[in-house]
Amino acid sequence: MSPRRNRPKGDDSSGRSAEDDRARRYGGWQSGVSWAGEEWSVRHVAGASAEGKTYRCPGCDQLIPGGMPHVVAWPEHAGVDDRRHWHKACWNARDRRTPGVRRSRNAPKF
Repeated sequence: MSPRRNRPKGDDSSGRSAEDDRARRYGGWQSGVSWAGEEWSVRHVAGASAEGKTYRCPGCDQLIPGGMPHVVAWPEHAGVDDRRHWHKACWNARDRRTPGVRRSRNAPKF
């Protein structure tokens, strides 16, 4: 018995674009937002495609565990190193968040 093929061989006649395929692969959708006088690219990541790594949210300074839906945002004219992973609620409340670090003195610095 031969192995099963997940995708048809040859041309993709379904009319989907590469952007649609990328959005489905990462389990979310991407948009542009104007914030703090800058254009930001924002990608909503589904929980199923967020497995494995944990991230620290810049809004609340808490960890985002693997498998949790979240938002990835970065300035549009910046590189990959400037991407930040936010909780959805923290991203929606970003104008009400203070930029300072809110850890206690004895907390570990990551």
